[in-house]
Amino acid sequence: MNAQSDPLFNLLRPERLTAVVDIGANPIDSAPPYKQMLAKRLCRVVGFEPQQDAWEKLNRDKGDLETYLPYAVGGGGTETLKVCQAPGMSSLFNPEPKTLGCFPGFSEFGRVLKEIPVETRTLDSISEITHLDHLKIDVQGGELAVFRNGAARLARATSIQTEVSFVPLYTGQPVFGDIDLELRSQGFIPHMFPALNKRMILPLHFSDNIYAGMNQLLEADIVYVRDFRHAGKMDAEQLKHLALVAHHCYQSYDLATNCITHLAARGACPPDAVGRYLADLKGAIAA
Repeated sequence: MNAQSDPLFNLLRPERLTAVVDIGANPIDSAPPYKQMLAKRLCRVVGFEPQQDAWEKLNRDKGDLETYLPYAVGGGGTETLKVCQAPGMSSLFNPEPKTLGCFPGFSEFGRVLKEIPVETRTLDSISEITHLDHLKIDVQGGELAVFRNGAARLARATSIQTEVSFVPLYTGQPVFGDIDLELRSQGFIPHMFPALNKRMILPLHFSDNIYAGMNQLLEADIVYVRDFRHAGKMDAEQLKHLALVAHHCYQSYDLATNCITHLAARGACPPDAVGRYLADLKGAIAA
C-alpha cells in the first residue's frame, strides 16, 4: 500500500507525508490515533519515549516510516523521572497521595518504584523534527511545559491530541484549564474528546472492578485544532494535513470538508474536490 492509493491523499496531493510527533510514544492503553494513517503510509512518525524498555520495544516493532528517540521532552534541564508501579503513571511530577487516595487502586498505581535523573529537551530544540503537523502527547502532567517550550515548532502544527487532567494526580500538576488557556493562546481551539476517563470516588467502589466509574471526571484525551474560523491564516499545505488528520484519525468529516472547501476556493485542489470527497465518503461508509 502507498499514499497514492488513498482517495483523499490523491485528491489533495500534499507536498509530503503528514508529519506526526508522538511525545510519550509507549502505547499503554490503546493504539495511537494515527495508526490508520501509518498503515496506509500517509504519515511519518517521530516518537519520544524515555523509559528504556519501552523505547527498545518501539524500535523492535517499528516500520520504515517511524523513528523513536529516547529523549524526555519538557522544559529543558535535568529533572527526575518517577517510575511508578503502573507504567502509565510514571512522571516528572511526584504523585499526590491525597488525590490518589480518593480513587480505587490509584495509591498502588502511583507507588514510586525508582527515580531516574533525566535530561529533558525542549520541543523547539530537537533537531530530528523537521516538520510537525500533528502532535500526540501524553507525559503525565508535563504537557504544559512542552507546549510553552515548543511554540516555534507548534506555530505550523494544525492539530494536537493531549491528555488533560481535571483532578491533579501529581503535586503541582497543571490541569485542563491551564492547558486550554495555553493552547488557545497559540491559535488552537478544542475539537473533540476521543476518550474520557471517569472514576468512582472512594469509599464506594466495586470490588470486582476497580476501574469502574460513575460521574467524577478524572482525565481525558482532547483534540485541539488550528482555529478553522480563521482559515485564511493557514496556508494550503496546513489545510491539506489538517484535512487528512481530521478524516483518518478522528472521522471528523465535517472539518475535513471545511478544509477542502477553502482549498478549492484558493485553487489549491480541484474545483469539484468537495463533491468528489463526499462521494468517496458516502461510498466508504456504505461499504
